[in-house]
Formats: sequence, structure tokens, C-alpha cells
Amino acid sequence: MRSLFNRHSSPQSLSEDEVRAVLRTVIEPDLHRDLVSLGMVRDISIDKRGNVTLTLELSTPAHPLKARLASDCRDAIRSLEGAGEVTVKFTANVAADERIAKQLGMPIRNVIAIASGKGGVGKSTMSSNLAIALAQEGARVGLMDADLYGPNIPQMMGAGELPPPRNQRMITTEAHGVKLMSMGFLVPPDQPVIWRGPMLHSALRQFLSDVDWGELDYLLIDMPPGTGDVQMSLAQSVPITGSVLVSTPQSVALSDVRKGAMAFRTLEVPLLGLIENMSYFVAPDTGKRYDIFGHGGGQRYAREIDIPFLGQVPLDPRIVTGGDTGEPIVVAQPESDAARAIRAAAREVAAQVSVLNLTRIPEGVIGAMDIPIMG
Repeated sequence: MRSLFNRHSSPQSLSEDEVRAVLRTVIEPDLHRDLVSLGMVRDISIDKRGNVTLTLELSTPAHPLKARLASDCRDAIRSLEGAGEVTVKFTANVAADERIAKQLGMPIRNVIAIASGKGGVGKSTMSSNLAIALAQEGARVGLMDADLYGPNIPQMMGAGELPPPRNQRMITTEAHGVKLMSMGFLVPPDQPVIWRGPMLHSALRQFLSDVDWGELDYLLIDMPPGTGDVQMSLAQSVPITGSVLVSTPQSVALSDVRKGAMAFRTLEVPLLGLIENMSYFVAPDTGKRYDIFGHGGGQRYAREIDIPFLGQVPLDPRIVTGGDTGEPIVVAQPESDAARAIRAAAREVAAQVSVLNLTRIPEGVIGAMDIPIMG
């Protein structure tokens, strides 16, 4: 009688093979393949009560669908007879643009250009906030200020001086978890930089090859306005994984973004998507929304040229204050609507980079730098 009771009251034995098989029904939405064939399922363990713990290895710590993947895994495993509680943990193994290591021999996994085609749309603001947002997710991030004539990144990031050179190489400084390099660290604030194309090209090469960036998952490059020498020099100097376009909703800004998009396509640089900055303003006293610069222009243009629309960032005076004081809004006001929108855009950028790399490189080759991240 006792053995019969034990047989009926104990859960049915659950195997790792059963768990792995049911996880083949869980599809990674961006890559349209199941988690097992993508090599994302790691370290499955099952205790005597049928409780399952597994680790998902993401292609970026800033994966925008982390919660959805965890939920889908839990639902799939709970459908198995004998399954108990399901715990999903995460690590990240950032998908790399292997061209960078092959051509430059640098431990930088991805280079992302942040561009606008014109000034005044908040490109440097987006660059600094996107870099911090990716670092907050657990990625190793660098930010290079390629606007050699008007370097604003040191002030926007609240960064101090560069450390002394080491082994004949410049050393980055760091602010808010992001490594930084800018001409603003090398010349006095009131001294203009008056250079022709060859000198620009040389300086950009030095910012890449003569700077000890260390190991980076993402090197963001804050591009200058326009479509001139800097864009061409960078495309010749380093494989650019992809570019992010920043615009405001009005047609004048978008006409210049069109030129920037065409320039990158001419240079065979993939377009990761478009962020619409200053999309709208919400009055703090009434909560009423005002579309100061028009409505929906960025989204329509992204659809027109068939690139992802990465989100709308509202106009918020605290963004300006943060740039002036060296406390970008994702740090100073992390729960604001603008900060939330920027963090969401940063995750979408990271996702687009992963998709680009994982469809470019051989199947199963992701990299070898594991980063534990919060679930």
C-alpha cells in the first residue's frame, strides 16, 4: 500500500531531452528560428520535484524581448507532464561583426554610426544617451566623437581629462560606464579645429588605431552633420556594422536625413533604423500633447525606405539640461518618458545589430565573451 501511494503521489520523471524538445517550439521572433537550433538554450537542470532551471544565452544583453522569451519558455515547459516551477536565467554573448577583428585586429565587436544629415536634431544627445542605455543593460560600450569641428560629447557626458598615454597609445576616459574619446579632450574649448580632408582622415584613423579602447561590444560613433569627408573616411577606415539615423518629424529635417541614408547606402553601410527626436511635447501642467514639429514624419519615412522605426523621443527640457550639466536624461531622470523611449530604442538598435550579424556570419558562430545579465 505504501509503495502504491508513493508511486501515485510523486511527479512523473522529467528528462532534459523532453525539455529541450519542447523548447524547439519556442521561436526567437527576430531570427524566426527556434531557441535550440540557435544554440541559445544552456544549462538545463531538473530537480526531484520537476522544477526546471535553464539559461538562455542572448545575442545582446540589451535584448528587447527578454521577458517574452522567458514567458514563452515557461509556458512551453509547463505543458509537460510532471513539470513544476520554471526558472529562466540569462547570459549574453554579443553577436560580433567579424570584419572588424579581421581588418583591424581590434577587440571591438560592433561599430555603430549615429548620424542625422543635418545639425540641430539632437544627434549628439541621442548618441550619449544611447551609449549609456546600452551600458546600463550590461554591454561594454565606447563612444567616439567624430564631430571634430564641434566636439560636444565631453560636456554632454560630464567627462574629465584623458588619462596619460600608455605604450604610445591614448587611453580613453570614462563617464556613466561608457569609454570616451573626443577632439574636445585634446584642444582647448575656445580653439577652433581648421583642418582639410587628409588631416581629418588621419585624426579619425588615430581615434581608432591609436586609442586603447579595450574590449567593446559596441563602439558608437557620433557623426558630424552632413555627408562629407568624415563619413567617407570612416567607411574607408573601419567596417561600420550599421548606422542609426536621427531626425525630427518635420519635412526639412527628413529631407536631409534622406541624403544621409543615401550616402550610407552608397558606402554599403546597413541602415539599422530611424529615431524620431522631439516628436511631441506634453505640457507638465495640463498633460496636453503638442506636436510642435509635426506628427509622424519619421515613421512615414522609415516605412518609405523600408528600415526599422526605432521609436519616438518626446521633447523634454530636462534633456537639454542634462546635456549642459553632463547628466544625460537616462541617468538624471531614468523614469521619464524620454528616458524610457531612449532605452527602448537602444534595445531595438542592439536587436538589429544582432540580426544583421547572425544572418551574416556562419550558423552557430556568435562569439566567446559571455556576460551574465539580470533576468
